[in-house]
Amino acid sequence: MQKDQYAAFFKALMTGLFIGIIDTLICLSYNIGYRNSTGFIPSEIINVSSLIFAVNLLMTIVGIVYFFFIRFIRNGDIVYTIFMLALTAWLAYRSFALVRFSDAKLDGSFHGLLGGIVLILGISAASLSFFYRSKKFQEAVI
Repeated sequence: MQKDQYAAFFKALMTGLFIGIIDTLICLSYNIGYRNSTGFIPSEIINVSSLIFAVNLLMTIVGIVYFFFIRFIRNGDIVYTIFMLALTAWLAYRSFALVRFSDAKLDGSFHGLLGGIVLILGISAASLSFFYRSKKFQEAVI
């Protein structure tokens, strides 16, 4: 890689990581608020430690994927955003079709929790190109 490619890779990676940190806080707040309002208690899959680890790792990987989109695909920004929005819609659909519990109330509560987290992460992933191109974001954060 040349120097400008390293800079683009670093910028994409750090943008994904920063969005991951912010998304972690948003997902944790959503998790707490959702559980308090619905009384949903089971936490084998979605809990504080899994959110902290998975969201940061996932968004860092999303930053790397974004770099490959802009590097190897013509109009990579647009293709990436469309791909992420389509992937988010599909994953949200699949999360609401998932059967986790035999009890309908617990299953519905799980769908709301998982679906909300999927939507938060998907919208943030799709907006990565906006933050990557923003001069103010680059100056203030990266």
